[in-house]
Amino acid sequence: MQSTFRYLSNRSFVSFTKCKLLPMSAEKKMNDRKVIGTHDGKFHCDEVLACAMLKLLPQYADALVKRTRNATILDTCDIVVDVGGVFDPSVHRYDHHQRSFQESFSTLKPGFPWVTRLSSAGLVYVHFGQEIISQVLNMPVDSKLVQETYNRVYEGFIEEIDAIDNGISTHDGEGRYKITTNLSSRVGNLNPKWNQPETEEDVTTKFNQGMELVKEEFLDKINYFGKCWWPARELVVKSIEDRFSVDESGQIIEFNNGGCPWKEHFFQLEKKMGLDVGDKKILYSIYPDSNGSWRIQGVPVSSHSFELRKALPDQWRGLRDKELDQMSGIDGCVFIHASGFIGGHSTRAGALEMGRKALAIN
Repeated sequence: MQSTFRYLSNRSFVSFTKCKLLPMSAEKKMNDRKVIGTHDGKFHCDEVLACAMLKLLPQYADALVKRTRNATILDTCDIVVDVGGVFDPSVHRYDHHQRSFQESFSTLKPGFPWVTRLSSAGLVYVHFGQEIISQVLNMPVDSKLVQETYNRVYEGFIEEIDAIDNGISTHDGEGRYKITTNLSSRVGNLNPKWNQPETEEDVTTKFNQGMELVKEEFLDKINYFGKCWWPARELVVKSIEDRFSVDESGQIIEFNNGGCPWKEHFFQLEKKMGLDVGDKKILYSIYPDSNGSWRIQGVPVSSHSFELRKALPDQWRGLRDKELDQMSGIDGCVFIHASGFIGGHSTRAGALEMGRKALAIN
């Protein structure tokens, strides 16, 4: 799309001042600030996120973002993302629009599983992500925590941005419903509307708002995976190892903390421990909830699936309290969800008994 912006003597600025505009090289020298280059015009989530991630690094924290397609100006930038038609980390050029570009996480870092074509966000993350996470978590870049967080943030956040920017759908054929509230959509909605006056200053303001939006969500993901998700791993290990002390079948595990994010750890550990085969797989988990009662939950077939290995019995589903007591033969029941994925009991013993009876019902 042709830019609607005007260039003043081949100069393009992301921010406006009342003072006289200086040529790009003079301004950069005067301010002694690094410069991140990206394209002008309509902005997208990938370059907004790429710029926001770079500014989390000490060397780019005070960097000026220049939005332009002028090749002469781009050549003066310290790093360029999502524009320029060049991918070359040795000179800090990170564009993905050229026809020859087919890079994914797995091609740039062999041994990793992700094959989604990278956007500028993915390119910056692959090359700088570990350093960024090390800064945010204040941990050595080569630590296990940083590496695991690096993997999870790509899989659980960045890959989505890469796929959307490259037009890669999550499914084949027509989806059952539209998703319009993802981060890419929210950043896109910040752009001026087609029938609104559009000035360079307006777009710059919205671009900066977008950087703050994506930065907050990016940091939230790092902090979740680094400070909440990863510490749960040892709890899941212990729950799997102690499963036979919960029930002799070994098919019910117990968590002492109901908020523990266990599913992804569970499937990784189950495979690592060789427990993902055979007819004695773990089928249910029990744990306390926030009001002091207990929950029983079916184990899904994978960490992000709604399909269960064994749902709670059909005849229990949708029932509550005394009606459920009578149907299950267990006093003190609270509820069973209509889909059979979760249920509740007033006590640990009762939740465990629900699990035992559910195992026996085909």
